[in-house]
Amino acid sequence: MRTDDAVLSLTDDQRRDVMKAPEDVSAMLRLKALGWGSKRIAAELGCARNTVRRWLNEGDWHACASPSRSKKLDGLSDWITERFRRHAGNADVVRQELAAEKGLVVSLRTVERATAPLRRELVAAARATMRFETHPGEQLQIDFGERRVEIDGVAVKVFFFVATLGYSRRLHVRAYGHERQDSWFDGLESTFRAFGGVPREVLLDNAKALILHHDPGSREVVLHPRLHAFARHWGFRIRACAPYRARTKGKDERGVGYVKRNAIAGRRFATWSEMEAHLDAWTREIADLRVHGTTGETPRQRFDRDEAAALRSLAGIPPFMTARDLLRRVGADCAIEVDGNAYSVPWRLIGERVRVTVGSGSVRVLHAGRVVAEHAELKGRHGRVTDDTHLAGITGTKTRPIGVVTEPDALAPQAPSALLRPLAEYEAAIGGGF
Repeated sequence: MRTDDAVLSLTDDQRRDVMKAPEDVSAMLRLKALGWGSKRIAAELGCARNTVRRWLNEGDWHACASPSRSKKLDGLSDWITERFRRHAGNADVVRQELAAEKGLVVSLRTVERATAPLRRELVAAARATMRFETHPGEQLQIDFGERRVEIDGVAVKVFFFVATLGYSRRLHVRAYGHERQDSWFDGLESTFRAFGGVPREVLLDNAKALILHHDPGSREVVLHPRLHAFARHWGFRIRACAPYRARTKGKDERGVGYVKRNAIAGRRFATWSEMEAHLDAWTREIADLRVHGTTGETPRQRFDRDEAAALRSLAGIPPFMTARDLLRRVGADCAIEVDGNAYSVPWRLIGERVRVTVGSGSVRVLHAGRVVAEHAELKGRHGRVTDDTHLAGITGTKTRPIGVVTEPDALAPQAPSALLRPLAEYEAAIGGGF
């Protein structure tokens, strides 16, 4: 008979060879009964000859003995379970408390082996997400996702606002150059206009621009005052995901990934406007008309049939003013910086502090209570808008028509300056020639 000590003394390769399945051992015994030798059986089954001899001597299959383990933790399973869960799966802390409170000094590996089933439970609990369905018009889930997109040959970081109706799974997508509070508000208002109504609830993540505090224990949520005012203005209630549980709004999480992988998917655009037009067409022709894997219907079909009428009408609700008031100092380049873009102002204000109002797609610059410049708001970053009238009067510049792009005129023929005199006059003054 083969002893446990004999099994433990085998090398890893030998042990793998010994551990044959029951059907392999049965095949060895049948072939032996037919008169086959151990060498021929080993060649037929693809194993070592000594393995065949060993199992033939055994006469039947049986499980290999498991090596003995330390019994120091016997009787402490309840205590270990409680401490392991209290410390969120930190086996080393459990090991330290075993030594301090129970006087048991064991290795970290010993504790890890004892808590392996508990760790699997914690991992499963962290990943578990309960699917829930909402009634038509009940909930809208919103989130931002970012991705670098090539625009005019330059990789630009674009922030995509994605809104998903919980019942129909219909999407609305907008692109922004940042993820500030006004982007959230503008994205929501754009969604309400696109869907033709307001849902009863908006589910969002714990974005710093919207949520001031969310206690994971008590679930107390402190909203930003402007978000509270925005929700009152449009008449919806706010629900925030539990901290570190973004899967609570799984429909929109998948929607953000869908936009990145499908709508963008490495595409290149000549301008920001071209990208926005592409997103609108993609939403209308692809996202709205796909057959959803969960509902088995197209989002547009479910929306038109059940959800459109369940949304609260927009009639009589004016836009919520989301203008930002900023203070900026005019730089030496006769411009101010807003969201990574430069906007020109009259050159006489260089070094002065000005007030900037950003909203409704425009950037207005005020000085001493008077509007001194107004530009269309740029999307993205590193752009520049210049009104040539702001440079009028600077030495070496010419006033050009507003909005007209002119080529550099450094190579144009220049008229002789009136201050230059012919050389003949200098010759007559000094009485000689050069």
